[in-house]
Amino acid sequence: MLKEWLHTANYPVVFTGAGMSTESGLPDFRSSKQGLWQKKDPSKIASTDALNNNVHEFIAFYRERVLGVKEYHPHKGHFILADWEKRGIIQSIITQNVDGFHQLAGSKRVAELHGTLQKLHCESCGKVYDSKEYIKREYHCSCGGILRPSIVLFGETLPADAFQLALEEAERADLFIVLGSSLSVTPANQFPLIAKESGAKMVIVNQERTELDYAADEVIRDRKIGELLEVLNGTP
Repeated sequence: MLKEWLHTANYPVVFTGAGMSTESGLPDFRSSKQGLWQKKDPSKIASTDALNNNVHEFIAFYRERVLGVKEYHPHKGHFILADWEKRGIIQSIITQNVDGFHQLAGSKRVAELHGTLQKLHCESCGKVYDSKEYIKREYHCSCGGILRPSIVLFGETLPADAFQLALEEAERADLFIVLGSSLSVTPANQFPLIAKESGAKMVIVNQERTELDYAADEVIRDRKIGELLEVLNGTP
């Protein structure tokens, strides 16, 4: 059904989560076996409190994350989605991921709900840097402020521009495709419901059950995302 809907829809929108990144080799956060949060308490290390009161451990943790992201690359699924956007097959991507792989693969209209590890910014003046500064062990802005990853920490709200774009795209979608998200994190998991309530067909592609399977028009669990997109693209 998904292939037929993809070719007949007027405004397909894609929503990606951790499963999209893990196919590139990146570990996810919440999996029961290897999730990063099984080893670290997010409230203590990935929060505004840690940035303000435990900055050395905060930077050490995120330096490792930046190094991890730089070690991996977009997979075939990212490139297919970028090509689909260019060809008008999909209109945009809403992502929970912070690896920046959609843009590296060539996607342009991406709402990064949780920010990106590809960039840093100064906590004091806001100046933007490439995250390679962390790799070089440069942690301070030219103004003297602390450089931090441009991601949403626990205790922060979603970036307004990304949230607004995601909201507009969810409301416009007539086909909403979820790729690799457990749909357990709020408020990001509200966008599939907004699309559904606005009249879109919803397809969920995820290895495990999600909290919104009940609302989906189709659920696919037995396929890797990259392989499925290849089949849909006509290149099995």
